Formats: sequence, structure tokens, C-alpha cells
Amino acid sequence: MSTLPGTTGRRRVYLMRHGFVDYTSRRVRESRDPGNACLTEAGRDEARAAGAALAEVHFDIAMCSGLLRTRETAELVLEAHPYDLPLEVEPRFQELRSGQYIDFRSAEQLAATMTFQFEAAGDPGATFLEGGEAFSDAMARIADGIEALLGRPGWHTALVVAHEGVNRLALAWALGAPLGASAGFEQDTGCINIIDFDLVPVDDTSGKTKIERAVIKSVNLTPANYLKNGMNLRSLEAIFAHAGD
Repeated sequence: MSTLPGTTGRRRVYLMRHGFVDYTSRRVRESRDPGNACLTEAGRDEARAAGAALAEVHFDIAMCSGLLRTRETAELVLEAHPYDLPLEVEPRFQELRSGQYIDFRSAEQLAATMTFQFEAAGDPGATFLEGGEAFSDAMARIADGIEALLGRPGWHTALVVAHEGVNRLALAWALGAPLGASAGFEQDTGCINIIDFDLVPVDDTSGKTKIERAVIKSVNLTPANYLKNGMNLRSLEAIFAHAGD
């Protein structure tokens, strides 16, 4: 098993959120599909800043959720790396499914609806918006995706570009925390989280491993503004405050 240098069974995942987008753009409104949101120029700048910050990290694997905003972000990050690394798609890291499209009257209304969705994540049967995916189901598929990644041979450092909700649940899961803990993990656009996983053999013959522990090394790092000076809004509040800019 490949491991981080100096360790016997440790792998590292750099878990990113995509860069800034406009969920109220004409493209999204006409298609009635937030999955069509793409990076704004501010989002591209965030991705380039992350790429510069990660330029000396040697990734063995790079993957995104497959949605355009994560693909664009990952490609910009990888531009800072001199070696040719294919970008894989892992649908298990797609954003939580929200049910029906929200016909919003204003960006303020959409911000009020979306910003605090994770406050109720730990309630029995809670879903991401009415008719959306159950938080418990989302955590299960995200955990399945992480475990599948960790079960792959031949790597020790991976880049995963995903979404706010995915990252919140992944961080809570890594800690063994309940679903409600996901509300406490802010994920600014273009942010980087670093999670180390210690793996141990399942037995002496199969070559399979299991997670012994997960350690969160860093959370919500924003290379474009490390100290978050002036970043006084929650990430979705900031997105909707600049809708249509």
C-alpha cells in the first residue's frame, strides 16, 4: 500500500469546494437546474489561488463530482501542476439532491431558504429542502465514495473537488460525529480541507485495509484570503448577495 512518506499506513485527501458561482444566473434559471451553474470570474480566481497554494503537492489521484463547477475548479487547480494527471469523475460526491427547483422571487429569499438548511440535518428523517435527499442517505453515499477511494491501491495523496453539503457531511463522518454536526463546518467557495486517514490491514492475506482513524488537519482554508478579512457572510449569503453581478 502506498502511504505518505514517513508513515506506515496513512493517506491524505485534499477536499475542496468548487469556486464561486451564480445560482441565479440566466443559464440556471432557464434550465431550472442548479447543476448547470458554472464558475464566475471570482470563482476562477479562487480556483487559481488554490492551485497556486497546492502547486507543490504531488497528487496521485484527482477527482471531481462531475458537475460543471467542480470540473472547472479541478481543472484550474491542476493547471498549476507540471505533470499530466487525469481528472476522474465520482458521482457519489455530487451535491445533495434538492428535489424540485425553487422558484425564487429574489436572491434574498433564496439566501434565506438555503443558508441554514444544515441546522436540521440531525432531525429524524430530515431532507435537504422539501422533497430532497435525506441527509442520512447523502452521508451514506459520500462515506461509500470515500471508502472506495481509500480502498484503491497505489496512491497516498488525492485531490477531491466537491460541494458545500458534501464536504460538511464528509467532515462530520470523518470525525464519527452525528449528522447535526455538519452545520458547524462552514465551507467557503474555493476552500480546502485536509483529512488524513490511517489504514490498517483487515487480515494477513487479503491485502484489504480498513480505516483505523481519521484526523482533520485543516478546515475551510481559503488561499485567496487565508485570514478571511472582510468575509463576514456565510458562503451562500455571499453567493446570493452578489447574484447577477
